[in-house]
Amino acid sequence: MTHVLAQGTFDILHPGHVHYLRDAAGMGDRLSVIIARRENVTHKEPPILSNRQRRDMIEALGVVDDALVGHPEDIFSPIEDLDPDIIVLGYDQHHDDAAIEAELDRRGIECVVRRASPLDPDDDELLSTGRIIDRICEERC
Repeated sequence: MTHVLAQGTFDILHPGHVHYLRDAAGMGDRLSVIIARRENVTHKEPPILSNRQRRDMIEALGVVDDALVGHPEDIFSPIEDLDPDIIVLGYDQHHDDAAIEAELDRRGIECVVRRASPLDPDDDELLSTGRIIDRICEERC
């Protein structure tokens, strides 16, 4: 059985998230997802939704076997506990693949790091939380 791990913020669930998780699920037999803690999101605006709400939304998707909120201090701790065979990053996530692989190796976690495929939007489809928020502000504020 191939255990796949995906991770992300998943604030305001959108088609890009669904594509990423379907792509990740297709790489193995079991998909676990780590939801970034609100307080750990420093590379962009913090999530609108709570940690629990975001976890519950992801866990409700049929392709996801289990979802958990990440560790408050050590983002690699849940990876050690889950012991995945593959970590799938979103095609546009900010992570440095080589740095992740080096830390996994340092901790003795044997798994490969892959990138999910991109999703080309149809017509006016929005594939980012930031763009969804911008559209809401443009049309409703």
